[in-house]
Amino acid sequence: MEKPAQYGLTHRLIHWLSALLIIGLFAAGLWMVDLTYYSSWYKTAPHWHKSVGLCVAALTLFRLVWRFVKSTPEIEGKRFERVAAHAAHNVIYILLIVIFTSGYLISTSDGRPIEVFDWFAVPALGELFPDQSDIAGTVHYYAAFGLIGLAVLHAAAALKHHFIDKDNTLRKMIGGKS
Repeated sequence: MEKPAQYGLTHRLIHWLSALLIIGLFAAGLWMVDLTYYSSWYKTAPHWHKSVGLCVAALTLFRLVWRFVKSTPEIEGKRFERVAAHAAHNVIYILLIVIFTSGYLISTSDGRPIEVFDWFAVPALGELFPDQSDIAGTVHYYAAFGLIGLAVLHAAAALKHHFIDKDNTLRKMIGGKS
């Protein structure tokens, strides 16, 4: 199968929508941990965080399937850059899965399902191991920081390719001409 010159519209939309939602979820998560019981956002913010998080999980699952259905452009750069880019992409997906799983484990340890925008409920499995919420919360927290760190590195690499190497790496994802 021949590799395309740039990412298709679906790839680009999923990439940028995921980036915006993940950054928003990270910021909201940091903000939520300081909410007090008396805040008007105490129940609303977690509901939105969980709902958007589950939508991002579904979008990520679709994205993984789409990567197998549609060919993507070659990664440009030196061999070590290509290897590092593939490794970083794989770790990003692993961290996303860890974040989605740990978020689910935090939210459902009490046996209650997760209401997604009051559209439908994701069933709970309950507490599967002792201190599930605390352990999953710690994993969720550190995996989120790891994900944001890799996302910053990913963006910096794209900017380096664009401004220093002057190659088409960034243009492939924004839809510009080569």
